[in-house]
Amino acid sequence: MARKRFSHAVATAVDAKKILGVRAGARSSHRFTGVWVVVVNDRVFARSWERRPGGWFRTFLEDPLGVIEVGSRRIRVCAIRHRSKRIHVAVERAYAQKYSTPGSLKYVRGFRAPRRREATIEFIPR
Repeated sequence: MARKRFSHAVATAVDAKKILGVRAGARSSHRFTGVWVVVVNDRVFARSWERRPGGWFRTFLEDPLGVIEVGSRRIRVCAIRHRSKRIHVAVERAYAQKYSTPGSLKYVRGFRAPRRREATIEFIPR
């Protein structure tokens, strides 16, 4: 069964944002957190810099339902952890292309670290 995907219009709106608001977990009181997101073939991905308890990444692992803010819209999502090398490489390329300022390069390089690569999440609409 094919996974649901965002419309091209929503994916384009997400791609235009440098930081996206994400609220992790349907049953938590988690607040909206700003995360760096990238779009690959109309699929929306994010990586966690830190994987601490109570953070957005760990909350999504426990409860994959949440919400993203795209402009003034709030879209319900499901978060899926990815371990595919092909996806990891595509996400790293997208980060390098989108976040290319001198101040961002440290983080783009850091997102290639194995522990951060393992923290790749795809958001799909629900």
